[in-house]
Amino acid sequence: MQIQWRGIRAFISIPSRANEQSAPDRLKGRLGKALKLLGLAGAGLSVLIGGLAGIGLYLNSPPAAHRAAAGESLRVEADGTVYIEVTGGESAIAVGRRLKSAGLIRSPLFWNILFKLHKEYIKTGMYRFKFPLAQTRIRSVLVSGKQILHRVTLPGGVTLKKAAKILAAAGICTEEAFLQAAADRELLDYYHIPGDTMEGYIYPDTYFFPAPYPPRQAVKTMGDTFFRRLEEFQGAAAGLDAGELNKRIILASIVEREYRVDAEAPLMAGVFYNRLKIGMALQSCATVEYVITEIQGRPHPQVLYDRDTAIQNPYNTYIQPGLPPGPIASPGPAALNAAFNPASSEYLYFRLVNPEEGRHYFSKTLDEHIQAGALYVKGSLP
Repeated sequence: MQIQWRGIRAFISIPSRANEQSAPDRLKGRLGKALKLLGLAGAGLSVLIGGLAGIGLYLNSPPAAHRAAAGESLRVEADGTVYIEVTGGESAIAVGRRLKSAGLIRSPLFWNILFKLHKEYIKTGMYRFKFPLAQTRIRSVLVSGKQILHRVTLPGGVTLKKAAKILAAAGICTEEAFLQAAADRELLDYYHIPGDTMEGYIYPDTYFFPAPYPPRQAVKTMGDTFFRRLEEFQGAAAGLDAGELNKRIILASIVEREYRVDAEAPLMAGVFYNRLKIGMALQSCATVEYVITEIQGRPHPQVLYDRDTAIQNPYNTYIQPGLPPGPIASPGPAALNAAFNPASSEYLYFRLVNPEEGRHYFSKTLDEHIQAGALYVKGSLP
């Protein structure tokens, strides 16, 4: 019998090439699946990015219930204008904390992230904002410094009258209004100042104020700065009541108007303390100058004569024993440090002997003092 191989082969039905999937088709299928997975991943990423963006937009937006509250170095006007003062050395984190406390931003965390992403420093100064504002906008203003307002510099040894003239020249407030604010009894009681004015208690520094600016707020800013800086001498000032503290400030104000070289300030303070201990008159030229310029309103003298040191006035320490009734100027850091940390010595006298260098000769006896040379006083403020 013959076997029909062709039929058997057909019956067995060996797969033909037509039913096989080609390599390009398989590759195409795999690419399709990969693209679908990428599409799903992209969609998920888009949702994630969109969600994060939404959260960022929400945190960046101002609080829904915008109620700005006054706080430390932050003042709110009736029309919603907010003045924010950034003090020297204050960090972005500290500013964010104040903004949150005042109800001006939603999230201090988002605020901190902004400064981590963009490492720019906040500029010291006074800024004016009209809220509500986004955090990014507040940040851009604070790091740009563009909203820093009028720069006012009070030199060491400045008096209230001279400070009033400086502020008036900058357009901050009138001289009269500033002096009136500096005599505000409520403000004096707030700082426990026993005198009738803030004389000696406004810190000589550079300030930034809008123009115009409430004179009482200007005085308070200077007073706050003074007592904040006074904390540097907290160890020596600890336990002093307002009266004793005032005596130190009075002495510091005298030293401020007498010294020219920082290293001599503690020696001068020591001389004045030595005189007070033995009941000797302070005989400070600076106090006579204060009488002439601030009380009598006359030009600053270049040399003091006997007729000047004989002027009858409680501030004239040539004829009045002990300290004058109040400070005669605003002491800076060197004078404050000297008043709280005087140099120990037996000196009772000092005299300017080198006007160019501002150096003094210190002596124990009157004879040595007389031999030191002519009598000079510290030059007038610009």
